[in-house]
Amino acid sequence: MISCIHDSPIGPLTLHSNGAALTGLEFDEPRYPLPSSPPGEDAVLAQARRELDAYFAGKLRAFSVPLAPTGTPFQLKVWMALRAIPYGATRSYGQQAAAIGQPKAVRAVGLANGKNPISIIVPCHRVIGAGGALTGFGGGLARKQALLDLEQRQTLLR
Repeated sequence: MISCIHDSPIGPLTLHSNGAALTGLEFDEPRYPLPSSPPGEDAVLAQARRELDAYFAGKLRAFSVPLAPTGTPFQLKVWMALRAIPYGATRSYGQQAAAIGQPKAVRAVGLANGKNPISIIVPCHRVIGAGGALTGFGGGLARKQALLDLEQRQTLLR
C-alpha cells in the first residue's frame, strides 16, 4: 500500500493504492481515517489524479480508475449503489435503501455512506436528506455543496 496527497479545488485529498486499485480517497481530518501508508506513486494513483483533475475541470463525469474498497458485504452493496447515481443527480437515503432492496435500512445506508473510503469517486455526496437538505458528509457540508454545485453547473452547460 502506498499513498499520495493530491491538491484539489476543495482541499488536499489523500489517495491510497494497493498497486492494482484505489483503496481510499480521504479529505484532511477524516472521521474514519484509513490506515496510513507510505508515500509513493504508481499507475493507479497517477490515473486517479488525472481523473480527479478532469472531474474538477468539468471534463469527466464517470471515473474508470479501478477501485478496491474494504468493507462489510452490506457496505460494499451500498457503495456499489452509490456508483449508479448519475452525475449531477441526487438521491435520498430512502431511495438508496430501496435501490439495494432494503427499503427499511435507511439509517444503515446512512452509516455505510459515512464510512465510504473512496469519497468523490464513489459519490456519497449525491445522497441528501428526504426533504432535500444536505446531511452528513465526511468532508464537511461545504465540500458536499461544492461537489453538488460543480456537477449541477456542468449538467446545465451540456
